[in-house]
Amino acid sequence: MAGHVRDLAGVEQFCRGRLHTTARVSAAFAATAHGYWLNGAGPAAWELLDAEYQARTPSEASRIASRQLGSGLRRLLRSMTPDADLDSPWALITRPAPHHPLVLGAAVALAGGDAPMAARAARLGAITAPASAAVRLLGLDPLAVQGMLARLAPLVDASPPNSGSLAGSEPANEPLFGGERPADSAPALELLADLHRTAEVRLFAS
Repeated sequence: MAGHVRDLAGVEQFCRGRLHTTARVSAAFAATAHGYWLNGAGPAAWELLDAEYQARTPSEASRIASRQLGSGLRRLLRSMTPDADLDSPWALITRPAPHHPLVLGAAVALAGGDAPMAARAARLGAITAPASAAVRLLGLDPLAVQGMLARLAPLVDASPPNSGSLAGSEPANEPLFGGERPADSAPALELLADLHRTAEVRLFAS
């Protein structure tokens, strides 16, 4: 609607931008949450991790959408893993649900995946959502959009070396456990998210 993305080249540039910014943040937090789940982190640790992600999400609209997505994923986990305790670890997070990357990391752990897989899932989601939206909103060829996603696959699949940082020149240096997590942001997207929330015609929640 703002006219910043008009064609397939614009969608690819947009997705590359997300991989360099907000996707780096969500990937790092998903990977950290994976470790928290496996290591039985207590409610206070989860509350702090949730607050750290909240601080890296300036847009109120984006915060709300992230918690809505987290709530939806937790409902799915309840149906798929009825024996898992999906309440006690997040007992101090009184809002509807933890932010989506935290629930995603726990979900990957429950599914038997590792921390790099959690990071990869977060990066993949960061580009498949706008790619799918572009097909509907811009009327792009779905096969061409899938080809664009395939070109970005090496960035999504970047594997972490033993040092704990993700390999590859883009995106790079995402801590998997603890330490300084990235705080990359896309200010224009944060502003547009809040503008979209008050627009007369709303297209998406996230």
